[in-house]
Amino acid sequence: MNSHALFFTNPYTVTVQPKPLRPPSDGELLVQTLISAISPGTEMLVYRGQLPTDIVLDETITALSGATLYPLQYGYAVVGRVVAIGPNVSETWHRRLVFAFNPHETHFLARPEQLLPLPADMLPETAVFLPNMETAVSFLMDGQPMIGEQVAVLGQGIVGLLATALLAQHPLSRLMTVDHYPLRREWSERLGAHASLHPDDDILAHLQADSPYAGADLTYELSGSPAALNQAIDITGYNGRILVGSWYGQKQAPLNLGGRFHRSHMRLISSQVSHIAPQWSGRWSKTRRMQIAWQMLANLRPEQLVTHRFSFADAAAAYRLLDEQPETAVQVLLTYDTETAVV
Repeated sequence: MNSHALFFTNPYTVTVQPKPLRPPSDGELLVQTLISAISPGTEMLVYRGQLPTDIVLDETITALSGATLYPLQYGYAVVGRVVAIGPNVSETWHRRLVFAFNPHETHFLARPEQLLPLPADMLPETAVFLPNMETAVSFLMDGQPMIGEQVAVLGQGIVGLLATALLAQHPLSRLMTVDHYPLRREWSERLGAHASLHPDDDILAHLQADSPYAGADLTYELSGSPAALNQAIDITGYNGRILVGSWYGQKQAPLNLGGRFHRSHMRLISSQVSHIAPQWSGRWSKTRRMQIAWQMLANLRPEQLVTHRFSFADAAAAYRLLDEQPETAVQVLLTYDTETAVV
């Protein structure tokens, strides 16, 4: 039997290829993919050949435990239906809708502990945002926004927009966002930002530049551009916090730490969703954080951010769009022909 899988074969080249698929063995399930989401941040690093080669793809996702060498599979947001079960798997799994941190492919084998059943009445197009929502939840936990603070978010890709939507639920005095693309800035304001600006705008003027508390108390750098860290330093106020949520891969940029950075007693905070930060580990686990992410998906309904849907067979066109016309897209989904059998 074969499934069909998306492979990054070289920089700027993706192909859909047959992949051998055996029946589920003891303790396994066979999942047929219904929909998968492209991460326009991390996956574009893979697409452009900008991943570091000295680490595994992901330390905590079994399906991504290989090296960063072409050809490779990548992706971590799939919703599918269990279509077959192996011995010693409960019948309650059969036909169940599930989420998996799995690359883009039509069918795959998994064990029950690698799958997350969808909450009742949740649409696949909502559930497929789970990894990005968990990331946004993690950023809020690690940044710890406080009542009355001025918060800036640099980058309004899908994770930036979800973080903005969560921050908008807090009693902040000011929530500013920054992005190059008008479409993302429009969505940012719809989701609750007080204003969304272009990086060339006077951002400090919107952060009470004439008061003793000028500048952001908390700045999130989520743009994916290491050069944006300098702008984060420029707009963060005295004793402010800068949370770096972007993963830059091999991209680098000079960082100006010789000016006001030290005298302002700023703090740079790293945040990465694979692990719970040490300060939370006493009362928080990934399971608890995931429960919050599910709740936020149900509340915010992020499927409204889907701008494009491509059939799985046309996946190469989806990546070209994100690479060449990023200003037109927010979230891109791949859809799968569920009538096609495993052949």
